[in-house]
Amino acid sequence: MLEVSGLTSRYGRIEVLHGIDLAVRSGEIVTVVGANGAGKTTLLRCISGTQPVAGGEIRFRGDDITALPAYRRIGRGITQSPEGRQIFTNLSVEENLRLGAFVHGDARVDRDLEDAFQMFPILREKRNLNAGGLSGGQQQMLAIARALMGRPSCLLLDEPSMGLAPILVQQIFDVISTLKSRDVTVLLIEQNAFGALKIADRGYVMETGRITMDGAADELIADPRIREAYLGI
Repeated sequence: MLEVSGLTSRYGRIEVLHGIDLAVRSGEIVTVVGANGAGKTTLLRCISGTQPVAGGEIRFRGDDITALPAYRRIGRGITQSPEGRQIFTNLSVEENLRLGAFVHGDARVDRDLEDAFQMFPILREKRNLNAGGLSGGQQQMLAIARALMGRPSCLLLDEPSMGLAPILVQQIFDVISTLKSRDVTVLLIEQNAFGALKIADRGYVMETGRITMDGAADELIADPRIREAYLGI
């Protein structure tokens, strides 16, 4: 579904991604783990179209989308729940969700809204409240639900567990696991390596702008280098 080849990106003159190769097959949950500053968020932003690509290629369903504007990528089925949630705090929960469906604007939006409320019941309770009044966990649920309102075939999730209590982290990971049954392919960026690899099919390890390891998720969990560096074991 998604293939990244030789991807490079810069901030000014400083190159921060150095020839990334990555692939995501349809129906998979693939995670990219690594320390803070490894370039994970930059990678995701290149894929979603919000960060310029300096070199290499991004292909989605066989088509080259490297130069495609971000809004066109949403129309093709790529949506992102960004790091730090980035919800519209002065708008209501429902308004945030409806903005996630801006590329559609058809009769299905109300049904999509109902699906979001079924997945995250707390959002139904707070649908008319300002999103800025939600707790951190509720804001993360809103960010994911807003991305799902775009009807993605490929969902990009950037650090969905960041700053959440352990019980909420598990809840978020449970939701991500259920997305496979909805035919949503997921590329997950996470510092919580163990939690991410537990729900993933495959994983990549990223260090200082390079992919240094990849493989089946269970193999990565069992690898002594990963266990020592990222799992605290």
